[in-house]
Amino acid sequence: MQTRKKYIFLTFLASWLLLFFFGGDQLRRFAFFSGRKAEARRNWPRWTDRTLLKSFADPEELQGDGDPSLLSPRERRAAWLSIYRNSRCRMETCFDFSRCERNGFKVFTYPQERGQPVSETYGKILSSIERSRYHTLNPEEACLFILSIDTLDRDHLSGQYVRNVDEKIRGFPLWNGGRNHLIFNLYSGTWPSYTGELGFDIGQAILAKASFDTESFRPGFDVSIPLFSKDHPQRGGDRGWLHQDSVPPKKKYLLVFKGKRYLTGIGSGTRNALHHIHNGKDIISLTTCKHGKDWEKHKDTRCDKDNVDYERFDYQELLHNSTFCIVPRGRRLGSFRFLEALQAACIPVLLSDGWELPFAEAIDWGKAAVVGSERLLLQIPSTVRCIHPERVLAFQQQTQFLWDAYFSSVDKIVHTTLEIIKDRLSPRRSRSRLLWNTLPGGLLVLPEFSTHLGDFPFYYLQHGYSPSKKFTAFIRVVSQPGSLSQPILRLIQAVSGSQYCAQIVVLWSCEKPPPPSGKWPQSTVPLTIIQGRRKVRGAGGRQGSGTGAGAGTATAQPHPPVLPPQPSHRFFPFEAIQTDAVLSLDEDTSLSTSEVDFAFLVWRSFPERIVGFPTQSHFWDPEQGRWGYTSKWTNELSIVLTAAAFYHRYYHSLFTEYLPAGLRELVDGLAACEDILMNVLVAAVTKLPPIKVTQRKQHREVVAQQAECRDGAAGTPQPGQQSPSAPHSAPAKLKGTAGSRRFSQRQDCLNQLADWFGYMPLLSSQLRLDPVLFKDQVSVLRKKYPGLEKP
Repeated sequence: MQTRKKYIFLTFLASWLLLFFFGGDQLRRFAFFSGRKAEARRNWPRWTDRTLLKSFADPEELQGDGDPSLLSPRERRAAWLSIYRNSRCRMETCFDFSRCERNGFKVFTYPQERGQPVSETYGKILSSIERSRYHTLNPEEACLFILSIDTLDRDHLSGQYVRNVDEKIRGFPLWNGGRNHLIFNLYSGTWPSYTGELGFDIGQAILAKASFDTESFRPGFDVSIPLFSKDHPQRGGDRGWLHQDSVPPKKKYLLVFKGKRYLTGIGSGTRNALHHIHNGKDIISLTTCKHGKDWEKHKDTRCDKDNVDYERFDYQELLHNSTFCIVPRGRRLGSFRFLEALQAACIPVLLSDGWELPFAEAIDWGKAAVVGSERLLLQIPSTVRCIHPERVLAFQQQTQFLWDAYFSSVDKIVHTTLEIIKDRLSPRRSRSRLLWNTLPGGLLVLPEFSTHLGDFPFYYLQHGYSPSKKFTAFIRVVSQPGSLSQPILRLIQAVSGSQYCAQIVVLWSCEKPPPPSGKWPQSTVPLTIIQGRRKVRGAGGRQGSGTGAGAGTATAQPHPPVLPPQPSHRFFPFEAIQTDAVLSLDEDTSLSTSEVDFAFLVWRSFPERIVGFPTQSHFWDPEQGRWGYTSKWTNELSIVLTAAAFYHRYYHSLFTEYLPAGLRELVDGLAACEDILMNVLVAAVTKLPPIKVTQRKQHREVVAQQAECRDGAAGTPQPGQQSPSAPHSAPAKLKGTAGSRRFSQRQDCLNQLADWFGYMPLLSSQLRLDPVLFKDQVSVLRKKYPGLEKP
C-alpha cells in the first residue's frame, strides 16, 4: 500500500512538472510589446518550433510569400545602398547647424515651377509648412529646405510619379548634396518587391517617410511618418470616437479585421493566414481577394466564400464595436487602417515586422498599441484576452490623445515632423518623452519657455506642483489723456490692496509718454510702466521687461520697448511678468479687492483655464450657416473677456510664439478680436471651457477707443463712442455705429478663427463659482467675502 501511494504521488508530481514546463514554455513564446521596436524583437522568440502550428496552418503559409520573383536579402541590401549612399548620416555629420544658429529654426519651401505637377496631398503638406510659424520667404534665413518637386509617390507605375528628379534637384543652387533638406515620401518601390527605392539619390537629406523599414531607417536623422490618404483633412480634423460616458472597455467584438487578401506577392503570407483566428463570435477576420484587374486568374478555393462573408459586415460598424483592430502589413509595411483604428479608439494590434512606427522617436507606442509578430499571429487572440480591462481603457484613452495631438490633420503630421527635427538641434532645450506622451502634447509645450514641468499649467495635479501664490496685475491703457482718470486710479488701488498681488504692470500703448511717477497712486506693491509706441523697432526678442524699484514706486523702463499699440501685443511674453498668474485688466474695469481675491483662489484650483468675470457666448446659426456671437446675459458661456480675467503666463508665450504671424495679423486687423483668440487658444489646448466667478456688478462692454493721445486731443471720445472714464454707463447691448461695428468684428473674428483652426475649439459651460454662503441668509460675520454682496 505504501509503495502504491508513493507511485501515485510521483506520477502526480511528474504531471505537474510537465504541465509547468510546457505551459511556461508557451507563455515564454508570447510577448507583449511595451517599449521600442528593438525591445520587441528581443521579447518575441525566434521561430524554432514549427510544430506549434502544425494543427492550425502550414508554416510555409505564414513565412513564405510564394513568389520566386521576390528579392533576396542581399539584393534588397544592394537596392537600399543605391538609395541611401549616405547611410551613416547623423545630424552631427550631415546637417549644417550654423544655418539654424543665425536665424533660428526657419523653413523655406522652393518656389513652384511652371508645368510641374503637384498632387493634392503634397499641396497640403506645402500649405501646412507655409502656414506655420517657421516659414520664411528668404532662403538666406532658412535652416531647413523643402523641395517643390512632389516626391510622395515614387512607384514608377503610378500616374503621379515624377521623372528625372535627380537631374532637377542637381540643378538647384541650394541643394548642396541634400544638406539641410527634408524630403517627404508616402509610397516607395513598386511591384513585385516594393523596396524602399525612391528613384533618385537623396544625398544628405532627411527623409520623412511612411512605411519605414527599421533596416533602412537612420535613427536620430530620418523621421517615420504615418501613411495617410489624399482625403485626410488639411487642418482641424474629425474628433476621435471615444466620448465621455460612452467608454465600455468591453465591446461587442474583441478583435476584428476587414480588408484585402493578396493571393501572391509580398504581404500575402500574413493576410492569407488571418482566417485561422476567425471564430464568427467575438473575433471577426474577413478578407476578400476581389480586387485588382486579374484577381480571378489567381483566386483560390477560399475566394468565393471569403467574398460572400466579406459583404456581411460593415467596416465602420466593426471599428465602432471592437476593442482591438488588427493592423497587418499590406504591400508595404504601413496601411491606412492604422490611423483609422487610432481615431476609432480601436486598439491597434500591429502585424508588420520591421516597421519603424510613426514618430517613434517621440511617441511611446507601448501605451497605445499592441505590437505583435507576423510569425506568431495565431497567439494574438490569447494575448489580447489577457489584457486587464483597466489597461484596455488606458490604451483607448491614449489612442484618442495621440490621434488628436499628432495625426488628425495634415497640419499636425507636418508640424510634428518639424518639431522633432527642431528638438534635435538643441537637445538641452528639447521636449522629454513625458511631454510628448501626456496632455496637451508636444506641439503645445514650448521648450523655449521652459523644460521644467512645474512651469506649465498642465502638470500641477499629476506631479504635485502648485502655481505661485501671488499674481501680476497687467493693465492695458490705450485711451488715457496725460492725466490719469478716476477709473484707473480706483482699479490700481483695488488691485494693490489684494494680499495676493505681487506687482502691477501697466502697458502704456499711446505715443504720448505716460505721466511722471509722481502722478501715479501710491501702492503697497511695485508698479511698472511698459511704454509702447507706434513704430516697431527692428530688434526682436523679449523686450519690455522691467520691475518697480520698490513698493509704492512707479517706474518706467530706462529703455522702453518700441511696440505698436496693436491688440495682440497685450499678450506679449514680457519679462516683467514673473508670477504664474496674470490678472489681465482693461483700464476701465471696475473691481473690488474681494472680487480679485476670490477669483485668484479659484484660478489656483484651475490654473490651466481662464477664470474671470465678464463672459460672452457663441452659437451656431443654422439659417446663416455660420457661428454667431452674443453678449446677452444668459446661463451659457464660452468666452471670458480678458478685460478682467486670470490665466497662466505661459499663454502669453503660446499666443506670441506658437500662433503663426498670419493669425496675429488677423487679430490686429480686427481690434475686438484679441480676447476671442486667447479664449480659442486656451480651449484648443485644454479642451475645457473657461470659468466665471462671482461679480459684484455686471460688466458692461465699452467701445474701446484707440486714441492718438496727442496734446489737446488725448482721451476725447469720438462721436457715437462712450467715454472710457465711465465704464458702466453703457447699456448691456452696445449702442451706436461704433458698438455695432465692434459686435460685427467679433462675429467675423469668430468665424475666421474657426476656419483657421479647421473646427470650433470653444466649449460652452453653465458653471459659475461663488464663495461659500454667498447670498445665504446667515450672518455676515460667517462669510469670507461679505463685500461681494454689497450693492
